[in-house]
Amino acid sequence: MRVLVTVASRHGATREIGGEIAAVLRGAGHTVDEVDPDDVEHVHDYDAVVLGSAVYVGRLAVALRDLVERQGAFLRSMPVWLFWSGPVGDPPMPPTVPDDVDVVAEHAGVEQPKCFVGRLDRGGLGLSERALVALTSAQTGDFRDWDEVRAWAVSVAEELSKPATTV
Repeated sequence: MRVLVTVASRHGATREIGGEIAAVLRGAGHTVDEVDPDDVEHVHDYDAVVLGSAVYVGRLAVALRDLVERQGAFLRSMPVWLFWSGPVGDPPMPPTVPDDVDVVAEHAGVEQPKCFVGRLDRGGLGLSERALVALTSAQTGDFRDWDEVRAWAVSVAEELSKPATTV
């Protein structure tokens, strides 16, 4: 199958998660394109889509929300998965689902969005981002669980390998 993996990521950590998912899908025999949400003109050339977004101030990235708004009708007609990355630390904070995940998932036809714990590197943050991190006392570090990411990607690959009537 031809799969689009499109991830909105300001600092690259969530994009790296998308890259790992794309690698697993390729390893399962699928053709995968990795394209930034702002650069996706149409999704109708794909058999399935994996949407990903970092979370900023409790919301999915604007670029991903805009893509789903533009392509929602097409997305709802095909298999689509959604993941986000945002909580950091041990235990991951914040433990809540971003405000707009359910709305975006419904608009894209996604049944079970997935959250992955993320990475926080204060060195790459702008002034307003550093202020927000300080206010929330977010822990610095890479908390991503690559085994969990790969396991989720394998489950997506397995769903894609099922006969078309069950996907």
